[in-house]
Amino acid sequence: MLAAMPPTPDATAPGAAVPDRGRADACPGALRLHTADDGGLARVRLPGGLLTDRQALALSEASQALGDGELETTSRGNVQLRGLAPDCAAELAERLRVVGLLPSDTHERVRNIVASPLAGLDALGNADVQAWVRELDARLCASDWAAGLSGKFLFALDDGRGDVAALDADVTLIAASGGPALLRLGRADRGHSVEAGQEVTAVLDAARAFLDALRGSGRRAWHLREVPDLLPAGSVPLPATSAVAAPAGALPGGLSVGMRFGRASAVQWRELVAASAGELRLTPWRGVVLPGAPADRLPALAAAGFRTEPGSAWERATACTGLPGCAKSLADVRADATRALETGTGAGTGAGPGTGSGTGTGGLPVHWSGCERRCGHPAGRWVDVLATGHGYRVTVNGPTTTAGAPVDVRNEEMAEAVAEARRTTN
Repeated sequence: MLAAMPPTPDATAPGAAVPDRGRADACPGALRLHTADDGGLARVRLPGGLLTDRQALALSEASQALGDGELETTSRGNVQLRGLAPDCAAELAERLRVVGLLPSDTHERVRNIVASPLAGLDALGNADVQAWVRELDARLCASDWAAGLSGKFLFALDDGRGDVAALDADVTLIAASGGPALLRLGRADRGHSVEAGQEVTAVLDAARAFLDALRGSGRRAWHLREVPDLLPAGSVPLPATSAVAAPAGALPGGLSVGMRFGRASAVQWRELVAASAGELRLTPWRGVVLPGAPADRLPALAAAGFRTEPGSAWERATACTGLPGCAKSLADVRADATRALETGTGAGTGAGPGTGSGTGTGGLPVHWSGCERRCGHPAGRWVDVLATGHGYRVTVNGPTTTAGAPVDVRNEEMAEAVAEARRTTN
């Protein structure tokens, strides 16, 4: 999950004033570590979530040698190492450089790129966007101006299926069927057509125009959505989007597995490498796609603790770090969420047998938060489960658009309250 960080929350309510971004963002990186209650935290950017076997093993080894022996995936398909010693920054950086995970010291925090993880593996997409990922990453790192982007600024490269286009990125490129790609700026409902062969150039031009417009206006912002009037809106209608993760199990072109709250031990990480065919793709939904991996590796992955079948109560369920890793949290949200997820009675979704607690696959995603910052919450609409210090407050549709009044519940009532919230939105 996302770090126990103290930045100003990104989300702003509809109609709310643009937040004051008069300071630099506080996002951690591979070189700038954050000090959390459980030790140092490093966030390693992985454009497109792409990892080679060698890189994955290097991360596993670093987590054991320098940290707490576990790795976390984030909502942008990046990786975090926690529990790091105060004096390990130089060694960590060298370990990353050796395997190509730190190509630029000056640009490492701006390499925030998500891409459709199933691109090229099935027949649902219009382009294999992995080539765009690699070109965009290389050109970002080679552009001096790009170092001025916020560590929160996000690029999304969607192969046309609409998955990562639903993640509220600052600049989104959507591959089209039989026509030019479309470029969306912020949360605009229309896009710009992009000339074939100029897709990555158009993405970079949009990011640079954003920085230039900020300088010209004297305004400060981390995200394009905070200043939508600075850049011209597009004229082409955009296709529908839906931020739905790849189902766990065998895929047409490989395997897909999930992790509880995006966290896996170094030993589990090595099981992923053993099952892979040379490449791993971390998804924005805290899962991993293994292109080309054979289906007969699923039993070993299930035995290692990964989710390998669809329909689990853990699907679409996320939580922030919580106690004891984050001092700002009011509860051990992961432990409390685990109890709710594993509750098997009185909280069904009405979606049929096997759904377990009401936090399964039916309805909206659910996110548990230890404080008002709601670190790592999903994009779009979700069921917001917020710690209050004496229980939890369950809100339908997230913190800004409420379909029903917030419900305060004790821990033992949480599973049923979450189930009811999800039923309300079905």
